[in-house]
Amino acid sequence: MWFRAGYGQPDEQADMKVDPEVAALLPVLNTGFPAVETMSGPEARAAVRSRYTPPLQPQRIGSVQDRSIPGPHGRIPVRIYRPEAPSGVPAPMVVFAHGGGFVFCDLDTHDDLCRSLSAGIGAVVISVDYRLAPESPWPAAADDVYGAVCWAARCADELDGDATKIVVAGDSAGGNLAAVTALLARDLGGPDVACQALLYPVIAADFGTESYLRFATGFYNTRAAMEWYWDQYVPDTRDRAHPPAAPIHADLCGLPPAVVVTAGLDPLNSEGEDYAEALAAEGVPVVHRNYAGAIHGFMTMPSLTLAVTARQQVCEDIRTVLDRYPVRSWWMSKPL
Repeated sequence: MWFRAGYGQPDEQADMKVDPEVAALLPVLNTGFPAVETMSGPEARAAVRSRYTPPLQPQRIGSVQDRSIPGPHGRIPVRIYRPEAPSGVPAPMVVFAHGGGFVFCDLDTHDDLCRSLSAGIGAVVISVDYRLAPESPWPAAADDVYGAVCWAARCADELDGDATKIVVAGDSAGGNLAAVTALLARDLGGPDVACQALLYPVIAADFGTESYLRFATGFYNTRAAMEWYWDQYVPDTRDRAHPPAAPIHADLCGLPPAVVVTAGLDPLNSEGEDYAEALAAEGVPVVHRNYAGAIHGFMTMPSLTLAVTARQQVCEDIRTVLDRYPVRSWWMSKPL
């Protein structure tokens, strides 16, 4: 039930063993990314948005459609990706939550990653433009993503999707929302989630972990920025002990199989690894892949060889989970 793989240097040697392509990019990232912790939420959002440059040649897939869907508190914008060569049978459905510290990023910033997931899995991907903090603090974003999963399950036929193969996925803050959505689906009686794919996820508001101490500065994502993100999303520190805010505090029994990706040079590395291990300890099938020479957010940087490798691998891992672990029969299935 538990599989862990590392890429690059062993974890204990990971500090300063930066992937060469990452090392070449780090100075630009460290000097170019805005010091969001000195800004208001709208200022940070505008500063990050101004840095976004769309790819010259987006990856080709079958179709892309922008629409809005009903949510728990109004309409939710989504972008729906369909694979280029439909198999003639209903496709898996991936409900994707973008990263961005719960404060910024949107459908455009993660368009390239969603295209690669749709093509690599052969899935209908529903990217969710959830409400952002601080204007809409916790639990607004989680409510929206869970609402999108409920909608996808109800509308599977319209989407040419398979309601028995729903994946919740996200990177960084979106990884938090995917993990929380898996918890909500279990606790609220559905929909059944077949897999949770958590890419360097935000799992806990604990800024004293080993990786927070080792990689507080100098590796793109910083501890100061993470503290600020939590202040925007969950301003009342007492709420950060609640599982729907910080999944590390949840009862993890009975959750769907997980694909967890961590980056070795990421302040969030420790909590991602801890969550993968905690899931496995509760009998949840887990694939955990750690990319030792990578930084936070690397899978959204397609110029990196590590990003290409990780994208291909996560698609393969999700396909494997969907094939081997039918919904509601995880405990009877073969180990990964």
